[in-house]
Amino acid sequence: MNTNEQLIHHLIDSGVLHSQSLIHAFKVCDRILFIPKELYPYAYGDRPLPIGVAQTISQPYTVAVMLELLHPMLGNRVLDIGSGSGWTTALLATEVGKSGFVEGVEIIPSLVEYGNANLRKIPIDNASITLADPSALGRDGNLYDRILVSASAPEMPTKLFDQLKEGGILVIPIQNSIWHITKHEDGTLDAYELPGFQFVPLIV
Repeated sequence: MNTNEQLIHHLIDSGVLHSQSLIHAFKVCDRILFIPKELYPYAYGDRPLPIGVAQTISQPYTVAVMLELLHPMLGNRVLDIGSGSGWTTALLATEVGKSGFVEGVEIIPSLVEYGNANLRKIPIDNASITLADPSALGRDGNLYDRILVSASAPEMPTKLFDQLKEGGILVIPIQNSIWHITKHEDGTLDAYELPGFQFVPLIV
């Protein structure tokens, strides 16, 4: 695949990209803007690519699966944990619109700078990427409509449940599976698992 349009059609044909809001976000947030220049020839391949410091920009197939599961809506406040290149942050910010906001957090300082620089290319003005607190996962004391984690945790980090609003959704990789957790209005949780994925490990 040599163009963003070809990549989008591939994801649609694969059955993982279907909501109009996310298709629009993929069109606006061209993946080539979020990778090193030497990797431009590979920008639209459906595979992860290195972005330095042993981290990657995720495979587009996997990103589409996770964001469709997350189902962000206009006006949502979203937490993007492990924002890396800033691509998922930008996609989410485009989906939630000007009335929403995305807080990206990243534990590697050079990637905080890299991700914010990439957001300015679009430009995205309803998102930010800040340095993660190494002693806490997420943003303790804050509440979000949606939480996305883009690196694999060894076990479910239940502390994130406290940061999820009632009616909120958390999408997170645990080992080699993607988990979808919904928090109901009475505080109870529903969860289901999609196995068969690979991620870089979550650094905490």
